[in-house]
Amino acid sequence: MSHDELRVHLLHILDKARLMTLLQPVLDLANGRVMGYEALSRGPSNSPLHAPQAMFRVAEQHGLLTALDWACVRTSLKTFAQLKLPGRLFVNLSPGSLLDASFAPEAVLAALSDVGLSSSQVVIEITENATALDYAFLRKAVAGLRAIGIEVAMDDLGEGFSSLRLWSELKPAFVKIDKHFIAGIHQDPHKIQFVRSIRMLAEGAHSCVIAEGVESPSELAVLKDLGIRYAQGYLIGRPSPVPIRLLSREVEACLQSGIVSVFPMLQARDGLHVSADRLVVSAPSVSPKTSSEDVLELMMQYPELHAVAVVDEEIPVGIIHRPALLDRFIGLYGRELHGRKPCRDMMDTDPLIVDKATRMTELSELVVKKGKAAFTQGFIITTEGRYLGLGSGFDLMREVTEMQIVAARYANPLSGLPGNVPIQEHLERLLVNEQTFVTAYFDLDQFKPYNDVYGFRRGDDIIQLLARILRDSCNPELDFVGHIGGDDFVVLFQSLDWEIRCHGMLARFDRECRALFNPEHVEAGGYRSEDRRGVMAFHALVTLSIGAVLVDPSNYHHYQEVARAASEAKRMAKRIDGSSLFIDQRRMPFGRRLVTETPAAGTSTASEELTSA
Repeated sequence: MSHDELRVHLLHILDKARLMTLLQPVLDLANGRVMGYEALSRGPSNSPLHAPQAMFRVAEQHGLLTALDWACVRTSLKTFAQLKLPGRLFVNLSPGSLLDASFAPEAVLAALSDVGLSSSQVVIEITENATALDYAFLRKAVAGLRAIGIEVAMDDLGEGFSSLRLWSELKPAFVKIDKHFIAGIHQDPHKIQFVRSIRMLAEGAHSCVIAEGVESPSELAVLKDLGIRYAQGYLIGRPSPVPIRLLSREVEACLQSGIVSVFPMLQARDGLHVSADRLVVSAPSVSPKTSSEDVLELMMQYPELHAVAVVDEEIPVGIIHRPALLDRFIGLYGRELHGRKPCRDMMDTDPLIVDKATRMTELSELVVKKGKAAFTQGFIITTEGRYLGLGSGFDLMREVTEMQIVAARYANPLSGLPGNVPIQEHLERLLVNEQTFVTAYFDLDQFKPYNDVYGFRRGDDIIQLLARILRDSCNPELDFVGHIGGDDFVVLFQSLDWEIRCHGMLARFDRECRALFNPEHVEAGGYRSEDRRGVMAFHALVTLSIGAVLVDPSNYHHYQEVARAASEAKRMAKRIDGSSLFIDQRRMPFGRRLVTETPAAGTSTASEELTSA
């Protein structure tokens, strides 16, 4: 269909009010109820403009965006009122339409009155689809809406270049995190850190966070554990002309579950050797004589650029930031006043310039010393003094965040598993959430003689074997596997079949560790080496002991209590010959029964039932 035909088609849709509104629920994770619905507009089902992207693109091309926005808002209000849905209605609006006189507060109140809705029932969701925003006018428009009782939300945080500034300027009641940061969050530590940071920023800014694009129970569980208040997505409810009012059993089960999510861990990386060259973004540069109008055209050609470096004979002499440039041209006669002037007249002559070999920690300090501008507007990266590319504060934050996560988790360099700090962190999360779980302490028996006979490298092999068995045998979404140090490991089980898994680990270890002994030692059942007193003695083959403690939050309140009980259970397990599992039931809640499983050949199980202390 031709350009003009699409325009006629859109005019017909607007004239005949042939728009359709789909509504998608927004869930309150705190109380498990639907707190509102987002209105999503569509064209007629048999129309080439059915898809919203196509419809809004044609409207923008022909100067009909505000008219289309108004039509969508009116249809959304009418649909929501007719369905008598509970909670709030979120309606999307472009910044340009919000600034249009037709969207004056009086007009919005009149539209609400026509369908019998109050202003407190509606939230205007501002979509960031413009490269140049007049923040002063936007602030005034938002203040006008608040004056009549209408709150605003900011859509797709993290998608556009000016998201954080828009948040800072408008101070919305709600902030929606773009679905990119939610998809697969249960498997991505970067996304977890991003969302956690946004939640903390929102608390300081008195905004509520809404996570978009939730499609799996695992994603929802992580968001709940991160303290995110609201969520929407296909898991909760798909957009529909008649949306759900009650949650599915799957969603209810996820919200009611006491399961504490196991957050994914970054692979260890030596942050000391990470430098600024990791942040380089190849970007075109301009000379000081380039006209400001040409720089503007370059910005329009590359909308992802946050800045343009000004370079004189390969040496950077300044930087032009996108917001500053657009502010010059957005005003009346902006192009006539500034277009032909050389860009050196508007460049920042004192930008932050760093060599690509600059260490990330040093770069962070330079950005902090330079001030907020260096973070929001970016910096120039050089190689031997010559221009190489640009760096952004967001990329720096992401890289430093990764380094901090790795350092904070203290990943064991041999096994790659989290060490003492993250073990304690997860255990305390389990206690705080009052979740019943099992702490299992794993320790190798006769390990020192093995090291003495075979050497430390082979000793590392047997430790890595155990680490691999633990990882393979646990449910990564329920069970936390940690490496305390040396040949000591811990698993914090939430899997109900934890005892069966432990027996499987014992059997697999006994089976696979045989390959790490010489045949004659396997046949003899051990070997001779010096004991701790320096006396030659016979030592049995390495076996595995597991001490398990069933932790009920009504009896255990502190990390140290659990650690002491697990250590004692491990000590009892080591008293048993061969690979064994000892279960300490002294704090077992009345009436609970253990899963019984016949031990694998060569392994044994013991348990101790004592009166609770």
